[in-house]
Amino acid sequence: MNFPYFDTPMRACLVLLMCMASLSCVNHYPMEPSHNYSKRIKFLVMHYTAIDYQKSERVLVDEGGLSAHYLVPQSGDPSYQRSELEVVQLVAEQDRAWHAGNSFWQGRSDLNDHSIGIEVVNVPRCAAAERTAKTAAGQEQKLCMYPDYDPQQVQLLIALSQDILARNPDIGPTQVVGHSDIAPGRKSDPGPRFPWYQLYKAGVGAWYKQADVEHYWQHFSTAAPTTALMQQALRDYGYGVDVSGQLDRKTVAVIKAFQAHFLPWQVHGQADGKTAAVLFALLHRYKPDKAQARFRDYQALNTAQPAPSKPLGHEQLLASYPAKALSSRKDVNNKYRFKAYQGRGEIIIDNVNAVAAELVVNGQTLNIAKPLTADTQYRYSLSKRTRTGVNSLHIKSVTPEDAQLHIRIPAPVLTQRPIPKRFEQVDALINAEIEQGFPGAVLAVVHQGELVKLSAYGEARKYHDSGEVMATPQPMQTDTLFDIASNTKMFATNLALMHLVSQGHLDVSLPVSFYLPEYRGQGRELRLVSDLLEHSAGYPAVVDFHRRDNQLGEQFYSISSDWTKQLIVQGVPFTAMRKQRHLYSDIDYMLLGLLVERISGMPLDAYVESRLYAPLGITSMMFNPLQKGVLAQQIAATEIQGNTRGGRVHFEGVRDYVLQGEVHDEKAFYSLAGVAGHAGLFADAKSLAQLCQLLLNRGTYGEKQLFTASVLDQFTKPSRSDESYGLGWRRAGNGARKWHFGPYASTQAYGHTGWTGTVTVIDPEYDLAIVLLTNARHSPVMGTEQQYQFVGKQFETGQYGSVVTRVYEAILGL
Repeated sequence: MNFPYFDTPMRACLVLLMCMASLSCVNHYPMEPSHNYSKRIKFLVMHYTAIDYQKSERVLVDEGGLSAHYLVPQSGDPSYQRSELEVVQLVAEQDRAWHAGNSFWQGRSDLNDHSIGIEVVNVPRCAAAERTAKTAAGQEQKLCMYPDYDPQQVQLLIALSQDILARNPDIGPTQVVGHSDIAPGRKSDPGPRFPWYQLYKAGVGAWYKQADVEHYWQHFSTAAPTTALMQQALRDYGYGVDVSGQLDRKTVAVIKAFQAHFLPWQVHGQADGKTAAVLFALLHRYKPDKAQARFRDYQALNTAQPAPSKPLGHEQLLASYPAKALSSRKDVNNKYRFKAYQGRGEIIIDNVNAVAAELVVNGQTLNIAKPLTADTQYRYSLSKRTRTGVNSLHIKSVTPEDAQLHIRIPAPVLTQRPIPKRFEQVDALINAEIEQGFPGAVLAVVHQGELVKLSAYGEARKYHDSGEVMATPQPMQTDTLFDIASNTKMFATNLALMHLVSQGHLDVSLPVSFYLPEYRGQGRELRLVSDLLEHSAGYPAVVDFHRRDNQLGEQFYSISSDWTKQLIVQGVPFTAMRKQRHLYSDIDYMLLGLLVERISGMPLDAYVESRLYAPLGITSMMFNPLQKGVLAQQIAATEIQGNTRGGRVHFEGVRDYVLQGEVHDEKAFYSLAGVAGHAGLFADAKSLAQLCQLLLNRGTYGEKQLFTASVLDQFTKPSRSDESYGLGWRRAGNGARKWHFGPYASTQAYGHTGWTGTVTVIDPEYDLAIVLLTNARHSPVMGTEQQYQFVGKQFETGQYGSVVTRVYEAILGL
């Protein structure tokens, strides 16, 4: 292997003279070798230059103030003039090259003193100047795409690395690192395309065993390690991260660096279960003592925390015999109520040691096994004994007297039984408006545990990017996904908060700063979690982080999710005093989304998708669907010309094409990477109907409980100052929001709306839920630049109230 160092006779002569001079000055001393020493070189650091060979050589040799020990050129680089591709040595290995800068790895800083650096020519393709991201330091950061490394170049790199490792035995597998590993957040090289696994197979660097990953994944897929434990494990491996328990910018940067090295197909900065499994697998292989210690910590925390959910809860039946507390009023003992529907229901008996039991449902004795077998579970249908509404269970007797058993009755699950004739007037209204130009809709109606209507109307996509009507529009389907906009607040963030409250992890009466210690200054310490939920914290309605000309000034411009989150927590000023008034604000729910992430130690999308939807069997509700395998054709389109309002709105990087699968909300898309507490969730009508049934069941669905009935009551009761507000939920009250709930809704009804054209209504008094999803904004925009409106929002279907009213009329027979 040739490592040419000098490319001109003049340079060669100069160095020869220097060598002769140095040899003449060498002093020879007696040598008594000591055993107490180590090699200076501990690490091998990989870089890319991001510029071509000629520029790289000029910067690293002559004028850049930077250097590396070796430079590896790239095939096809027109600036590389040699006939054969070969490694160039720039600095002798025993000398200190200036390649690492401010750096840290495995307890050592300033790695220039301890490392060999290799620069690999690899030129990224960066987007235009207007597509830049704001970093936490307020600097501009270009958004770049990185090409694969040249195969011939990789073979040179492997041979060079093998030579270096042979000469420097102190460089172990975990000491072969990238610049981003030792300087996360500041450097991104050598990038997610770097062939780390290929180097590992050649004996260079570390990698994990898949069997170890699967072992840890079995644990972490259901309960990921806490943020603090992830930070400690990353630090154990070598990263310079503080164990703060907060998913701060530095931690996210470290996680991204780790993922770029070991999970390059998912570099998102999320401390998810898969990332944790790979990290623990690496510790298991290379630092087994650390792996054991961290896994013991994980098990201790997992045991110490409350169970994530109870099988059944307060509203649906979970009864034990003998009861823990008996009343002196004998007739109240061992009697229970439960919700069921006629012809449906099941009872589960977990017998401990009873021989016989007399169980009475709605006055009828059940036929159960005689005798009962100890430590056995029995399941019996209740279909011949249940009725719609309130049902009763009486544990009349159990023998012997000291016997024990447990009884469960699962909550109702949604069944489908369409009754189209009831809804002729609803269909007539929507179909007539489709004929008049309304784009499309899907309507789901839940009544007494049944999905009595699930209908699709019109088109999911009707227009080309140009605004012209498509010759063959994409038809709406009942399983079409919709951008549900602010219904995200309820069916993602609020459900997550209710879940956390039910587990004892969150108290909404506490200050926000109790959970976000950095949330301080300008009166933030006074704001309670409940203030955010009631939209009474005093925040402005919106802050256009995605625009340089936003209302708070350019310092609030950000298209970096990490920086936006810091602005939300510490920067956005109040426009009103606490409790002065209710001002509906996206900022409130951006903060609440961050609260979910901080308490759970998981990204918001990962938390709701794995902890709320998956247990119910819901797989079609998600953030960023295009990144999760969903095709654009499966999703209803929103605005025709992106965020331009028909060419009336302009800002840097504005989308000007039909939005189909990308969240419409500008703050969520540009400034929060598509995952936000206020917007970003995509859902189909049937899945939302299933969650509505969960709410009508008061927190339980089948044998899965996501929140308790008391927590539901807490979140849906009216605010003292405005009965149309609950904790997040909007309420029908006494007709305060007829345009939303219609004239027939009970005072108990609650729900929400979404800017894209979505509305939900849950009415416990009638055991009724309505989900109307439309793509009303997928329509032309009329008016001036100052005053404009979407044509779709002028239709009754796009304004909700008339459709909701006709559904009530169909259900109530009016």
